[in-house]
Amino acid sequence: MDSPDAVVALSALAHPARLEVFRLLVRAGPEGMAAGEIARAMGSLPNTLSTNLNVLAGADLVSSRREGRSIIYAAGYDRMRELLAFLVEDCCGGKPEICAPLAAIAERAACCA
Repeated sequence: MDSPDAVVALSALAHPARLEVFRLLVRAGPEGMAAGEIARAMGSLPNTLSTNLNVLAGADLVSSRREGRSIIYAAGYDRMRELLAFLVEDCCGGKPEICAPLAAIAERAACCA
């Protein structure tokens, strides 16, 4: 990932509703959630949710697929990993103790265990 791509991804997440939608989809797992389920969980109007999902999709942070009459959205885990790697790429600068707390947090995370 390069800086312009990171800025697009971070900009997409720099909105409270979009951040919460993304976190909801991360918790939902790779199977994702139908747009209607997301709207109910978020208490969001469909047009507002659609706009937020389009911004996240434009940053490759979510993907969508059609299942019957539903559109299923899922978090872009590969893109999320790329963004996280970009953010800590130059973390330790030869001093591993700086990044050790980040590694410990990742190890404790339920999704990473």
